[in-house]
Amino acid sequence: MELAVINQKGEDTGRKVNLSDEIFAIEPNDHAIYLDVKQYLANQRQGTHKSKERNEVAGSTKKIKKQKGTGGARAGSLKSPLFRGGGRVFGPRPRNYSFKLNKKVKQLARKSALSYKVKDNSLSVLENLNFDAPKTKTYLALLNGLALSDKKTLLVLPEDNKNVYLSSRNLPKAKVVTVNDVNTYQLLNADHLVLCEGSVSKLETILSK
Repeated sequence: MELAVINQKGEDTGRKVNLSDEIFAIEPNDHAIYLDVKQYLANQRQGTHKSKERNEVAGSTKKIKKQKGTGGARAGSLKSPLFRGGGRVFGPRPRNYSFKLNKKVKQLARKSALSYKVKDNSLSVLENLNFDAPKTKTYLALLNGLALSDKKTLLVLPEDNKNVYLSSRNLPKAKVVTVNDVNTYQLLNADHLVLCEGSVSKLETILSK
């Protein structure tokens, strides 16, 4: 499969890049995508939630009323979950939500996400770019040239580029990552995927291992 390479103004450069069918044209596996996205979101959770249970609440353990003759239920402590200010029954405790996922499954999920982007015509190949200085106005001009200013975009760079990253940081719908850091969640969360010309071969190398 061939895709035209465009410049920063959205114009065809006359060059074409060959996309591997094994990466960009497979039959998407929805379950692999589900597992990879689930793991990514689970890893974002801090797991520091905590509520005090009966044995952790501060309060008197003095019996608050006599056992019998009141017409009500027995009550032995103010720390009972039945009373206001008492402990919580089976409250949340700190835990780690992360889980293991095989490398092959993660690769299949990213290939599936990329194939979905190609099917939806939501993938563009941009010539390699570099900014002289970090300016949001410059990155916004790039998005305007690509007619993507109103869409949620993901730009994948072949290597770290501080000026490009800093230029996009203040734009809520724009995200910039490197080939080594891109994941399935980011691919699917973006309305349009923009790959730099040098990112294509590196991405194919990573996903072919």
